[in-house]
Amino acid sequence: MKLSSVAILAVVGSAAANKPTLTFNVRDGNFADLGGLDPSLSWSASTSSGDVDIEYGIEAAARPTSDIASLPKNIWGKASTRLNGWGVSARAQFEGTDFSRAAVEIDANNDDADLDIHLEASAGDGFSVKSVSAVKGIDSDGARITINPRYNVETEESDVVVNYSKDGTDISLTASQDAQSVTISRQLDDENRISPTLKSNGDISLAWERALGDDNRLTTTLTPDESIDIEWKDSAWTASINMPLDGTDITGTNVSIKREVSF
Repeated sequence: MKLSSVAILAVVGSAAANKPTLTFNVRDGNFADLGGLDPSLSWSASTSSGDVDIEYGIEAAARPTSDIASLPKNIWGKASTRLNGWGVSARAQFEGTDFSRAAVEIDANNDDADLDIHLEASAGDGFSVKSVSAVKGIDSDGARITINPRYNVETEESDVVVNYSKDGTDISLTASQDAQSVTISRQLDDENRISPTLKSNGDISLAWERALGDDNRLTTTLTPDESIDIEWKDSAWTASINMPLDGTDITGTNVSIKREVSF
């Protein structure tokens, strides 16, 4: 199936009426000019048909080219409705303009049962389920507990994630047949949260999140003998810094900067 350049241009061009979002990423590598920038334009819209809500959108490269058909990174659509107390939605996403295969996500949630079900699949010559998961919530004595079993059909691997939250303390346990990990997150005050993680293979990491006001934050994660990772979220700017470690020596620095512009 082919998508004409005129059709794509019409979709991208109509974005101006629906306030698209322009995102700039800085690619890894050395560049002599602005080739290091990787701007993307995202646009979405919604409508309804009877009891079905419909959303659709496109993410495209924002760069000068005479080949309009090469600009789309992905095109997606989503339909949502309610059936017998369940909220049900299905989302399909195509990569670029290749419509021979789609990534499919199906979600169902029931507020009364405090239950969410999520399925991921691919559709092309046939329909193939890739993974399935569920989240069951329980409220008990002021605490919030969620149980999240997950199964990967492709690899035949499964695990379960159990979260417990109460009075500023969150405990997350992830367990599979081969590995287990636990993260204990504690809100120290209004600005600071600390989260150590312990794994069954002996690995440890420590994350510190500092609130900077207005939903801005600085998060630093130390993984001994592996890396120091820093993420700085400041309004529409997000800067990520990765510094690999060899013992106590920093062996390099990788920087990524992203800016979202709405207009």
